[in-house]
Amino acid sequence: MTAVCAIQHAPCETLGLLAEVLIQQGITVNYVRPFRRERIPRGLGNQAGLIVMGGPMGVYEQERYPYLRQELRLIEHALKEGKAVLGVCLGSQLLAAALGAKVSPGQRKEIGWHPITLARAAAKDRLWRGVEKSFLGYHWHGDVFKLPRGAVALASSELTACQAFSYGTAAYGILFHLEVNRPIIRDMTRAFKPELREAGLTAREIIGGIPRHLECLHRAGRSVFKAWAGLASEIGDRPVQAPLARSAPAGAGASISSWPPAAAAA
Repeated sequence: MTAVCAIQHAPCETLGLLAEVLIQQGITVNYVRPFRRERIPRGLGNQAGLIVMGGPMGVYEQERYPYLRQELRLIEHALKEGKAVLGVCLGSQLLAAALGAKVSPGQRKEIGWHPITLARAAAKDRLWRGVEKSFLGYHWHGDVFKLPRGAVALASSELTACQAFSYGTAAYGILFHLEVNRPIIRDMTRAFKPELREAGLTAREIIGGIPRHLECLHRAGRSVFKAWAGLASEIGDRPVQAPLARSAPAGAGASISSWPPAAAAA
């Protein structure tokens, strides 16, 4: 049976819809939760993929959250081994950083329901083809990143140029949230109240969008996650996993102890 490793950074930011789809596709999820002081593995072994979820910390806060260095190293190993990689929100930022891109605070936080527009490349992408060109995404992030060298831009929003990207044939980053469900959204509004106040929003506004927008978001999410599950299953079925991703760009293989690499430094 195909198995993947999932790193969860915050109690409220679970896999949600993604977990449902993986279970339906017969994929086992092995969780690692650093907020419970669970150790980040050095490698994935026989696991076919790596999922890195969101969280309130920043890629540049590695002194405060040392496990982020270990995650960057694990992402690098997954890329080199051709594993299926999926980064969500913070996870997409970590993937971008592992590929040499700079991650930094955006001009303002992007929180709530805002339109997502797919790039032309999405129409031919394995995960995104078949998804509506424009739909309302669920957002909760303050940091942004530039498209990593060698990556393909797949989606954007009015505020954020890079909302989703692919690298090689097996690595994907999604800055917004396709995986959220009602409980996750409600829990996020409770856990991150200061961010709501900072953005001038209320929990009622965010939760009020659920009846209007969640079903459409889930249509896109099911399509994307099912395709990623298929990719992971294909990799898991291979007796010898040949690298699927391109070689990491200059800076991506730098020592994590000296992070960020020169290519990503401000």
